Amino acid sequence: MPNYTLITGASSGIGESLAREYAEGGYDLILTARRTDRLEKLAGQLREQHGRTVEVISADLGNPDGVAELADTIIARGWALMGLVNNAGFGDSGAFSKRPREKQLAMIQVNVTALVDLTHRLLPTLERAQAPFIINVASVAAFQAGPNMAVYYASKAFVLSFSESLSEELRGRVSVSALCPGPTASEFAERAEASKANLFKMGTMSSQKVAAIGIKNHRNTIVVPGVRNKLMVWGGKITPRALLRRIAYRINS
Repeated sequence: MPNYTLITGASSGIGESLAREYAEGGYDLILTARRTDRLEKLAGQLREQHGRTVEVISADLGNPDGVAELADTIIARGWALMGLVNNAGFGDSGAFSKRPREKQLAMIQVNVTALVDLTHRLLPTLERAQAPFIINVASVAAFQAGPNMAVYYASKAFVLSFSESLSEELRGRVSVSALCPGPTASEFAERAEASKANLFKMGTMSSQKVAAIGIKNHRNTIVVPGVRNKLMVWGGKITPRALLRRIAYRINS
């Protein structure tokens, strides 16, 4: 019986790249997202190219019932898990007071609540595997406040803190890693209405490179891909927070 790695938000961007990298590395996969047609196409390619077992489950993690249905399906089918990649997430750009409240709350549901819920539900299954792992996709945004993307930055700060805490709690049983990419070439910026923001005009890293670095280092608690992103995190640690907020406000505008 295969030992699967579950990847959420696998239909595009970093999630799709993670699926391709893992399949090439010999992993069997469970792919989930809302867009079943994209998942089926990707799964077919991975089966043909790499001869791996790839299962597809359509799930809407923006719906609390969707998280339960996903976990219950995996458990009911008796699928053994060795890896959980919590990649699903999205952002939003603009002044908090002017953005739709529903979208802000949906962001918290997907970026935070679904991640915690799914991890809690599937952890007993993971702990039965040999050398199991969890990757939670956070962001360099996790290391600072983010005016004009306030809820997104705060959600990723939660993911980073949660991942660090779990890493210590589960030491020796399950490795937990927070993957913290910077601006990445994907659908994220368009969906967040941030494609014209200075942040993305400064350049992006490919989702393939982010995925490759994340997988190579997935036994490390915090993974920041790319020299520029590492410098951003390091610079944030020595910059007064008041100044850092002003800089973030400008690059997110």
